[in-house]
Parts: sequence; structure tokens; C-alpha cells
Amino acid sequence: MSGWSHRHVLDLASFSVDDFATVLELAQRFRALPVAGARRLPALQGRLMTSLFFEPSTRTRSSFELAAKRLSAEVQSFSPSSSSLSKGESLLDTARTYVAMGANILVVRHRCAGVPHSLARDLDRCGERVSVLSAGDGLHSHPSQGLLDLFTLARHFEPEAPSPASLRGRRIVIVGDVLHSRVARSNLWALTACGADVVLCGPATLLPDCFADFVLAPPPGQGADPVAARGRVRVERRLEEALPGADAVMTLRLQKERMQQHLLTSLDTYHRQYGLSHRRLALCGDAVPVLHPGPVNRGVEIAGELLDDPGRSLVEEQVRNGIPIRMALLYLLAAV
Repeated sequence: MSGWSHRHVLDLASFSVDDFATVLELAQRFRALPVAGARRLPALQGRLMTSLFFEPSTRTRSSFELAAKRLSAEVQSFSPSSSSLSKGESLLDTARTYVAMGANILVVRHRCAGVPHSLARDLDRCGERVSVLSAGDGLHSHPSQGLLDLFTLARHFEPEAPSPASLRGRRIVIVGDVLHSRVARSNLWALTACGADVVLCGPATLLPDCFADFVLAPPPGQGADPVAARGRVRVERRLEEALPGADAVMTLRLQKERMQQHLLTSLDTYHRQYGLSHRRLALCGDAVPVLHPGPVNRGVEIAGELLDDPGRSLVEEQVRNGIPIRMALLYLLAAV
């Protein structure tokens, strides 16, 4: 597609508004395709997508593989426990082995931040013609999740023509463990690029004040910000002060392992202060939707009855939208 210049998709800080518009437009087209039956698009026929997942995943891995298959690509999966990494082989050599087998796109998920970036840089230096797509790395980035969240919100506000303009002037509240969330970081870049204002809410141990300045400068190694005027970000400590005026609310998974680091007093206390419920959402209005990137801790981040309310919860829509968004990314990378 004309105008698309990204060989790799490693984060969303480098995306322009036009880049977001391109992905949303393609995803909307793919979303309209039937999901049942044997119908497939031949767009990636003869291409090979290899998934290198060094971290457990259900939604991301499955939707990338379904997305590739719906575009007629071959899919190859990697298992760290049975690979030569256990014998001392480097990650780069492992990746080059898959490239030598014909991989055109490597979808990489790793617990350490920066691994997809390093792999893409090293493969470029070696002259390999392959694209790297980050499926989540450490606390850094989860670009496809940020894009599917953006698409879900844009479709909610403008079902027939979702675009970056669908978010302009909207107020989106993100609640919870922002500090340890690569999803929150990707959403900050995506939402502010499209002109939305973001309110972050959580305890100081899980949401440092510095996140108010998160999008004020490009990350290290990147040149100028491709977005001329971003939406604003602010931090609120009390949910009752963050919710009024919100157009949508996203709550993040509370990672229970943080309890062992003494960042929270108890899960019950957290739920009382930051858990979403119908009663709390009354501060926003009757039509305000709720999102969650999953997996969900029912009764902690969000009440079970709210999660199951089809009139308020967009969680299942997020899962559905993961496939067309990842189809769009694979299609664009295959065309570079």
C-alpha cells in the first residue's frame, strides 16, 4: 500500500497519523470478511510467517496465526524448550535459521524489553530481507494490542468508518498497573497520536507521576516525533476524579506477582479503590464502554457482572478485532 514505509513494526512511537489511518482502514476491510468456511484471501500466498514466542501467550499467538492463515500464508511455530537455544545457540542465529528456511515475517514475543529491536537491527545488518513484528517485549511495547484497542474504540465511536479522527477530542481513562504494562505504553502512543486525551489512574506505586510526560519526546534512538500535535496525558490518583467526562475506560491486568514486591497492600484494597463496576461507571454516563486487554482477574480490576454486560464491555470485541488488525499488519509488511 502506498505511503507505508515500515519494514518492521516494533512500537507505535514511530507511527504517523497516516500510518494509523492505513492500518485501521485495512482492518475495517478485513473485519468485513466472513470468518467461517474455507474462504481465504490469496494476499500472502507463498509467504511464511514464523512465530518466535519466548513468553506464554494465548490471544496474541492464536490471532497472529489465524490472521496469517486467512491471508493464505504458511505458518511456522517455534518452541524455545525444544530449540537449539538450549544448546547455546544465539537468538540471532536461531532467527537466521528460520530466515534460511524461507521466513518472510518473524513475529517475536520476549520477556526482555528491546529484543525485537535488536533482532531487527542485527538482521538488517546481515542483509536479511525479513520483517520483524513485535508481539510484546518486556515492559516496552505491544504494538498490535495497542492497534486493536485503537480499532475497537474507533469502531465504537464510528462503526462504519473508523479512523484516527474517531478519537479526536475523546477522553480515554486507563486504570491500573501502568508501570508494568507494555499495553498501556502502546496505547499512550496510539491514542495521543489520534488526538485523544488520556487520563491515567492508579496508586503511586503502580503509576509514577513521570507518566504524565511519557509522550512529550520520542524514545531514545528515534528522530523527530512523526505526530505534530498529540493529545494530552494527565495522572489522577482517585478513580472518582478520573472518570467524570470519560468517553471510554480501559482497565489493566493487575499482576498479582507485584504483591510480593510490596507495591500493594492487598487485592481487596485495590478493588475497593480502583476496581470498575456499574456503580463507578455511573460517574461517566450510561453509554461509556469498558476495555481490558486480558487476561482478566474477575473481581479485582473489574466486577464480573460488568465484564459480562454486552452493553458496556468491549472485551470480546477486542479479541475479535485482534485478527483483522494483525491481518492488516502482516499484509502491509509483506508488501514492503
